[in-house]
Amino acid sequence: MSSADEIVEADVGHVNDLKEGEMKEVAVGTGKALLLREKGRYKAIGHLCTHYKASLVKGVLCNGRVRCPWHGACFNTDTGDIEEYPGLDGVEKFTVVVKGSRIFVRATKSGLELKRKTKAVVKKSLQNNEMVLILGGGAAGMMCAETLRQEGYTGRVVIATAEPHLPYDRPKLSKSMDIAVEKIWLRTPEYLDSCDIEVMCDKKAKDVDFESGITKFEDGSYLKYDKLVVATGGKPRELRIPGHDLSNVCYLRTPEDAKNIINEARGKHVVVIGSSFIGMEVVSCLADKVASLSVLDLCSVAFELALGPLVGAAIQKLHEKKGVRFLSKTGIKEFRGGEDGKISSVLLSTGEELPAELCVVGIGVMPATGFISNDSNLKMTRGFIDVDKCMRSSLSNVFAAGDIAYFPLFLRGGQKVSIGHWQIAHSHGRAAAFSVMGREEPVHNVPYFWTVQYGKSLRYCGYGPGFDDVIIHGSLEDLKFIAFYTKEDSVIAVASINYDPIVSEVAEIMDAGEIMKKIDVQASPVDTVADMLKQVQLSKRG
Repeated sequence: MSSADEIVEADVGHVNDLKEGEMKEVAVGTGKALLLREKGRYKAIGHLCTHYKASLVKGVLCNGRVRCPWHGACFNTDTGDIEEYPGLDGVEKFTVVVKGSRIFVRATKSGLELKRKTKAVVKKSLQNNEMVLILGGGAAGMMCAETLRQEGYTGRVVIATAEPHLPYDRPKLSKSMDIAVEKIWLRTPEYLDSCDIEVMCDKKAKDVDFESGITKFEDGSYLKYDKLVVATGGKPRELRIPGHDLSNVCYLRTPEDAKNIINEARGKHVVVIGSSFIGMEVVSCLADKVASLSVLDLCSVAFELALGPLVGAAIQKLHEKKGVRFLSKTGIKEFRGGEDGKISSVLLSTGEELPAELCVVGIGVMPATGFISNDSNLKMTRGFIDVDKCMRSSLSNVFAAGDIAYFPLFLRGGQKVSIGHWQIAHSHGRAAAFSVMGREEPVHNVPYFWTVQYGKSLRYCGYGPGFDDVIIHGSLEDLKFIAFYTKEDSVIAVASINYDPIVSEVAEIMDAGEIMKKIDVQASPVDTVADMLKQVQLSKRG
């Protein structure tokens, strides 16, 4: 037996130390485990979320899984498997033994050190000539490819990505703009090789002939597929005004974009157009590196459309304290530049001319599906691909996942929506993989996303478009609050800063199909969430 396989056993406490539904971190050898008690049983799994290493003990235990307090990933308490995203890996499962009145946890040294568990995979078989082509190297594409291998698919699996990189953690680009792409790979080249997952880089789709099953690429090459998964994601919405082609008018989508922005911004006068999530994360990264920083938007305050004016104003004040200037309800007429072809200023709708040596445009994204012909038989809506709850399109061998999917959301009774969340992309990719294999694994999750501004993390779950009121609990001034977004008499989304794990608790309630009432959260929001979560736990136990 190698030292890595050596068994470590630790006495972690008395049987009465944990009440039903409680969790605690315990020391096992030189590592830690999450010990929990559920339905009278003691269980132990890895103590850190495999996404960004949050402590799961601070999360939510509910009916056989633990939900991360930061970004909502869920782990099965019996197996350690990941059941909700973001993230690709599960956590280790450890053995629990009760001896008399004492609880013992057994683990291998390697299990304690790895802090993640990757599922077993199959490889390509020479007897299977089928090929699945996945267009797009984001979370949806990567999850689809990996799920195929984990679930026994032995045909050829190819990811064709327009970028020169292996699939990577795109949300980090606006939060750590100078990070090396190799540090945010979702999987290493060695792992992809071990799974027989082919990644073809610099392969931008040009056209798809759905009848013949041939995808053509802009480099002149083509691939014939048996099954096609479209997961090409979004592309930045461009601002086509005079001067749009000047140097240093930038958009953020790739690692190259991020590095160019942060390198060019140092010591410069910078203008950011758009005050929603991407734009404001860029502002947060640049604020202490530039000569001046101004934000333009047609809205009254930052994040107004997504988070409402009260929450938006509170976060905007955080930026203003860092020296950021906001020009609200202000449009832009023209980018102006010199003979060197670089931007030097922006002409505003008010007639003011603002110095700008760099301009970052963050006014939203569009589905990257321009390569699909308008006269194809594939059903689409506003550039998004229509799919059912299993990611199946109107064509029997074509599937879609991620930002470009127009799918039924269970929270809205099956209303079709498009959601550009990293977590949703994971779920879509998994569901698409099952559909490719002729199996059904419907998408059933609560949208969950986050943003980081100067180290302050905002969590959000639910689906908020159409909210007509916001109920605030806590202090907006101190950035310690919960915001309940309501439509008529129901809560449809929740956001918080410094109130973990409230958003993950609400996500569990919503996942169970329960609806919080506006009148209840107005009267006693924290107690309402606690009582409803307890009812969800009891009903599922029954």
